Amino acid sequence: MSQLRGDVLDWFAARRVAPGRELEVLRAAAMIPAPAQWRVFLGQLALWLGTVALAAAVIFFFAFNWDDLGRLAKFGLVEAAILAALVAYWRIDLDGMAGKAVLTLMSLLVGALLALAGQVYQTGADTFELFSYWAALILPWVLIGCFAPLWLIWLGLVNIALFLYFSLGRSSETLLWALFLVNSVALILSEAARRAGLPWLHESWPPRLIAIANAATATGLIVWAIFAGKGGSTLFETLAYAAWLAGLYVWYRRFRPDLFMLAAGLLSLIIAVAAILSRHMLDLGGGAYLFIGLVVIGTSAAGAIWLKSIAQEQPA
Repeated sequence: MSQLRGDVLDWFAARRVAPGRELEVLRAAAMIPAPAQWRVFLGQLALWLGTVALAAAVIFFFAFNWDDLGRLAKFGLVEAAILAALVAYWRIDLDGMAGKAVLTLMSLLVGALLALAGQVYQTGADTFELFSYWAALILPWVLIGCFAPLWLIWLGLVNIALFLYFSLGRSSETLLWALFLVNSVALILSEAARRAGLPWLHESWPPRLIAIANAATATGLIVWAIFAGKGGSTLFETLAYAAWLAGLYVWYRRFRPDLFMLAAGLLSLIIAVAAILSRHMLDLGGGAYLFIGLVVIGTSAAGAIWLKSIAQEQPA
C-alpha cells in the first residue's frame, strides 16, 4: 500500500492524472474513504462517545447531587445502571461492537461503584486497593469480551495499582522492576496471542501501546541504574535492559518486522547513551553539553538512516 501511495503521488506530481479525475484516482487507490466507510466510522464514533458519556454522566450526577442523595439511593443507582447494562449485553449481539461497548461501560461503572463505596464509608484503605479490586472484579468481563481496548484498560488498572502500591515507602528500583516485568509479560503474551491467530488481536496498535509502556519502564530502569545504582547493584538492571533490547530487535526485525517497535527501542537506547555520557561527563564543564548534544544528534541521524533502510526492505 505504501508503494502504491507513492506511485499515485508521483502521478500527481508528473501531471499524469487528467484534470477533474483526481478524486476518482484516489478512491480507486483506496487512499480516501468511501461514503460507506464514513458511515461506519461515524457510527462507531457515536457509539464510543456515547459509552464514555454515559459513564461520565453517572459520575458527575453523583458529584452534583451528593448532598441530596441518601446512601441507599447512591448505591442503588449505580447498581441499577450496571444491572441495566448486563440486561442490554444479554439482549444484543455479544460479538458485535455494541456488545463490546456495553462491556466497557460496565467495567467503568464498577470503578465508579468502588469509588462510591470508599467515599461513603471512608474505610481508610489505600488508593491502590481500589484499582486492585477494580481490575480483579472486571477480569471475567475482560476474559469473555475478547476486546483489545478492554484488555488495555485492564492492564492500565494493573499498572496504576502497582505504581500506587510500590510508591508507599518502597524504593524506586522496586517500582521500576515491577512495572517493567508486568509490561514485558503483557507484551510477550500479546505477541504470542497474535501469533496464535486470535482474530481480535490482528491490529498492530494494541501491542504498540503496550510496547510504549514497556519501553518507558525499561528506559526508566536503566536510567535509574546509571544515576542511582552503586557498584554491582546495577548488574541485573543492565542485563535485563540488554536482554529486553536484544529481544525487541530480534522479534521485530526478524520475525514480525515493525518499524514502530524498532524506533521505540532505538529511542530508548539513545536516551540510555545520553544518560551514560551525562553521568560521567557533566562535571567536566560546558563542553560536555556540546559533546553530548552532538552524540544525540549523530545517533538519531544514524538511527533514522537505519530505520529508512529497513523500511525499504519491507514489501509494499
